[in-house]
Amino acid sequence: MKRVDVQSMSVEELWALHLAVVAELNQKIAAERDTLNLRLRRLGVDPDKPKRSYPKAVPKYRNPDNPSQTWAGRGKQPRWLRDEILSGKQLTDFLIR
Repeated sequence: MKRVDVQSMSVEELWALHLAVVAELNQKIAAERDTLNLRLRRLGVDPDKPKRSYPKAVPKYRNPDNPSQTWAGRGKQPRWLRDEILSGKQLTDFLIR
């Protein structure tokens, strides 16, 4: 590969080099993507098929001190709920009815 001294290049030369590199990268990325899509199709996976969307989780618990803070029961418990439970309250005390 030809060695390029970028320190001695002018701004115009550097910009032209940048455009050439970007164009070459775009071609190589497109070729790699096509190869990977072909491999996925051979495995029986359609890479163009959109992923399944999951329904939005409906909140089950609400902070009585700040009603805008809710939790659906998924993932890590929020701090406000964890602090209330540690102070002696039950999880069922925060159920949204």
